[in-house]
Amino acid sequence: MNSNDKVALVTGAGTGIGKAVALALLAAGYRVVLAGRRIEPLEEVANAAGRDRMLPVATDVSRPESVDALFATIKEKLGRLDVLFNNAGVNSPRAGFEDLTFEQWQNVVNINLTGSFLCAQGAFRLMKDQQPQGGRIINNGSISAHAPRPNSAPYTSTKHAITGLTKAISLDGRKYNIACGQIDIGNALTELSARMATGVPQANGEIAIEAMMDASEVADAVVHMAALPLSTNIQFMTIMATKMPFVGRG
Repeated sequence: MNSNDKVALVTGAGTGIGKAVALALLAAGYRVVLAGRRIEPLEEVANAAGRDRMLPVATDVSRPESVDALFATIKEKLGRLDVLFNNAGVNSPRAGFEDLTFEQWQNVVNINLTGSFLCAQGAFRLMKDQQPQGGRIINNGSISAHAPRPNSAPYTSTKHAITGLTKAISLDGRKYNIACGQIDIGNALTELSARMATGVPQANGEIAIEAMMDASEVADAVVHMAALPLSTNIQFMTIMATKMPFVGRG
């Protein structure tokens, strides 16, 4: 099956890395399902890039019924799913660990972790039952899956958990020809990360400007992971701005 026959789903596809990846997958020949909480940004992406090969679906990944409806739509309209880029995620407001509210913690867990689980499970079920059987799930981890930033307990905890989820899916998917890998991204320039170029808190208490990379580099990396035959898997990839503080973070 060539890429022109394949279907990819990108969550959090209306902005940032999700949008960049969706456009790159479209350019590589995939039909692309755009999922996100707000339909307007999804419609804008689809209308600007190629409505005939893009399907926007408003989805709240933290709600099982919304995710079920998403995958029912994919099955009905496109018949199969070959790639899931599990990208939807949020951060919590910057606050000291002792000042975080339960609601702030729960919101990040619901979207970053529970949402990733629900979407991966929906993709897994579809990939298991379709012919040809199988597919690929790519989870968006983070540099924070390895090392935290100050005052980021909810986000860092969920991204560490994504690593465990990736390993579990990779193991459980083998018998169904389902591959699962993770891309850990550091300092891709998007609307949400632009503040890093003006200075962000460091582990030593200082504020420092950090190096950034173009989000298109991340998109190209995801397309590379997606394009591999299912007999080959990139289990983990770290892609980052070369001079960002990661190796020496903390």
